[in-house]
Amino acid sequence: MPRETSYQLLIEVSRPLRCVIGRLGEFDFPIGRYMYTGSAKRNLEPRIARHMRLEKALRWHIDYLLTAPGVRVAEVIRSRRNECALNRAVRGRVWVVGFGASDCRADCGAHLKYLG
Repeated sequence: MPRETSYQLLIEVSRPLRCVIGRLGEFDFPIGRYMYTGSAKRNLEPRIARHMRLEKALRWHIDYLLTAPGVRVAEVIRSRRNECALNRAVRGRVWVVGFGASDCRADCGAHLKYLG
């Protein structure tokens, strides 16, 4: 049976936020819930644990958002589904084009969606 290689973070932003997201630039994030979809071909649990830490080197787009004040991960969902298929199944709005999708070949637009 295939192992879990994809995950989703249900993120809550509790106050309006202006945040620099690496080289993508500065963006406003309204209060609400967001879904981030990622993957780890190996070491899935250490990747998720890294996301949950507040202190870390800012390496990926999601790191910038998760270390901002008023942002928390409300739920972690693990999956065997392909990262892009999982992301496309989420009903929501692409908030920052390219967010988390630097290596996406499925034209997802972004791997972070605003749920409202």
